[in-house]
Amino acid sequence: MAQDEPVRQRLLAEATRLFAERGFESTSVQEIVVSAGVTKGAMYHYFDSKDDLLHEIYARVLRMQMDRLTRIADGPGTVSKRLYAAAADVVETTADNLDDSKIFFRSMHLLAPETQKTVRAERRRYHERFRDLVAEGQREGVFRADVPADIVVDYFFGSVHHLGSWYHVEGPLTGAQVGAQFADLLLTSLRP
Repeated sequence: MAQDEPVRQRLLAEATRLFAERGFESTSVQEIVVSAGVTKGAMYHYFDSKDDLLHEIYARVLRMQMDRLTRIADGPGTVSKRLYAAAADVVETTADNLDDSKIFFRSMHLLAPETQKTVRAERRRYHERFRDLVAEGQREGVFRADVPADIVVDYFFGSVHHLGSWYHVEGPLTGAQVGAQFADLLLTSLRP
């Protein structure tokens, strides 16, 4: 299986590049396999469809972010420090995987309805874990409680999900710097 992994990774890398350059709809399976240097049979060994490729492009970033969020949320420190770290981290990892995020948010509506439902459930689990940190701080009186935790999370992630529309890797700020600024804004807005 380990020898098969590079093929899967090449397919994901080339699909990501082509989707970013041409768009999901304008990229054919043939173009992906030619670019990855594999056969269609090899692609279909790893992915059932082009939809599956798109889903995996997003899901791999979300899995990584969920693992990191779980470590941060369950780790040591005050709720303020953990929420700050979680907020900065999701922005930085989104910026570090900007093509994946841009492709996904531009193309999610093209996924099959069942896949869209799965993706929304995966993203909801992440947002709920993040919301738990906000609610914990509200219960402890560390964060203002006059705004529901759900609204806080929706507001924050509305900004995160739009990074792809304005953030540029070669711009004046690194993903870590933008993450720190977003985290500062979030924590400042939650002061009682």
